[in-house]
Amino acid sequence: MKKTSSVSQKLSTVLYLLLSIAVGFVVWILISTVFGLGNIIVPPNEVYHALVKTLNDGSLWLNVRDSLIRVLGGFALGIVVSIPVAFLIGWYATFRNIVEPWIQFLRTIPPIALIPLVIAAFGIGTEAKVILIFFAVFLVMVVTIYQGVVNVNQTLIKAARVFDANNFQIFSHVVIPAAFPYILVGVRLGLAVSLTTLVAAELIGASTGIGHMIQQAAMYFNMDVVLLGIIVIGIIGFLFDKVILFAERKLTSWQEEG
Repeated sequence: MKKTSSVSQKLSTVLYLLLSIAVGFVVWILISTVFGLGNIIVPPNEVYHALVKTLNDGSLWLNVRDSLIRVLGGFALGIVVSIPVAFLIGWYATFRNIVEPWIQFLRTIPPIALIPLVIAAFGIGTEAKVILIFFAVFLVMVVTIYQGVVNVNQTLIKAARVFDANNFQIFSHVVIPAAFPYILVGVRLGLAVSLTTLVAAELIGASTGIGHMIQQAAMYFNMDVVLLGIIVIGIIGFLFDKVILFAERKLTSWQEEG
């Protein structure tokens, strides 16, 4: 019975997704034709022709590949650095008092404002774009994970101390498991931010990438290619988010069972 209900729920989700896509296409067609905005929001058939053209000449694959390298590079670096920093901020008051003001200060700075500094320090290669994406991902993730650490139920920590658990045992067996859902939320937010920062990162002398493709098309008012690039970024972000959600369900299934 439970298995049948699960299958029915998944089928319902797929049907609603298809319905949502259909409604989106209808709205798109209405905007591009009925409301007379076809010179800006071009109809789906023109975007399809742009898709076929860029697939045939190989430019779309090249741009997607290079953008993914930059996004995943900055995203991975952000994860590696943000998790230990967030735990240190949340666990050690002295470290928090020194570092947290700088984290809050840097959060107010948009990544695009750092482009001149990044160019001066790292040039205009892939490293510069990865660093810019890393900056955005790190700040989002470190704040999210830090909140998870400081919000750990103090009753659990006190109970662990009653059983003579040392700081390392409390940290590894209480704090990390309790903060794990926040880590996954931070990963989702960080991935979204890495994609939104991508276009800004590819302002740095890029000759390839989805952001570069959009900018070049916009210069010549090729709105079909602009929309294609926007849709591609959206699809990549949607698929990444679904992968992370799937991993989250698998990795946090113990919480539901408990």
